[in-house]
Amino acid sequence: MTRNTSITLLSAGHACVDLYQGAVASLVPFFVAERAYSYAAVSGIVLAASLLSSVAQPVFGILTDRRAMPWLLPVGTLLGGVGIALSGVSGSYALTLFFVAVSGVGVAAYHPESARVARLVAGGSHRGMGWFSLGGNLGFAVAPVMVTAVVAAGGLHLTPLLMLPALVGAVLCLPALRALERQRQDAGDDRTTAPPVGVDDRASFVKLSLAVVCRSVVFIGLSTFISLFAKERMGGSTVAGTAALFVLYLGGAVGSVLGGALADRWDRVTVARWSYLLTGGFVAGVVFVPGPAMYLCLALTSAGLYVPFSLQVTLGQDYLPSRIGTASGITLGLTVSIGGLVSPLIGSLADATSLRTALAPLILMPALSWLLFRTLPEPAVPQPAVATR
Repeated sequence: MTRNTSITLLSAGHACVDLYQGAVASLVPFFVAERAYSYAAVSGIVLAASLLSSVAQPVFGILTDRRAMPWLLPVGTLLGGVGIALSGVSGSYALTLFFVAVSGVGVAAYHPESARVARLVAGGSHRGMGWFSLGGNLGFAVAPVMVTAVVAAGGLHLTPLLMLPALVGAVLCLPALRALERQRQDAGDDRTTAPPVGVDDRASFVKLSLAVVCRSVVFIGLSTFISLFAKERMGGSTVAGTAALFVLYLGGAVGSVLGGALADRWDRVTVARWSYLLTGGFVAGVVFVPGPAMYLCLALTSAGLYVPFSLQVTLGQDYLPSRIGTASGITLGLTVSIGGLVSPLIGSLADATSLRTALAPLILMPALSWLLFRTLPEPAVPQPAVATR
């Protein structure tokens, strides 16, 4: 199997997993409509998924630094699907929180190991990692369409139908894992798993993590409330809310591919820094520009937030070359959970004032990421250690 085929399969599997991250926000309008949940209540559901998922990801990263666990890819995919499939079955708020948390654990199990596997398969290519990240963005983009098609047709009790992508994703990752195992054996057993040579730069990694936190505050805040905000802005249209989520996630797909391509021409830190600088203005457009032009600003915001996404993962891995799984778990997970902690605050402020007022502070977050990236160096890419036999 060729490297491009393996990346394509991993990207498709990534889409199936991240569909379930997008599904949580996509279910928010239906929880509000069918169960009369408040803004604070639905933000709590989003937090349950993101918090457990994101806190658990560094734990899985530490485990995969000690021992390769490629089986986590199919298992995590299936667990992510089970949680979302059961989230609409019971009317209990506590059970809903539990099931979305189960889905979050599955997502947490998948991402650190998949980031390690994808980088091995891509041979360290920024463009290859960009294509891997693209799959996740497409999963997010498909989520509102799929959830709306299923739930709008028959209500929340039809969420078990959403298990199907998990089954597909679990199957898709198996050929890529078999190809990686053959690559390991052909390389003399250790070349694809030996730790890379390099010195950990913990100070830069901490600054990078803080920048990712600021980014996640914007993305989670928008993904939680943009469908309700668009619905409010467009005269109560449910379609307007679904379209807003679709644009948010699809714009991220464009940004992921663009980020990898730009990083092949300029360095990763420069690309991420300029992206954050521009994104602050795009977020302001989402909040304040009237009418359908909001969708253009939303697409630019999403692309701007995702241009640095895969670059931040590889930067984290290069800042901590001796702990690639841990670095992946933190940049993909823990920093996102900290951003997710802001979501209930946004919901409470929206209940007390308005959604526009609550979303306005998000404009500052990309500027903070930009300031942090101004202090970061471009690390040398560590080379794999050559095992001696």
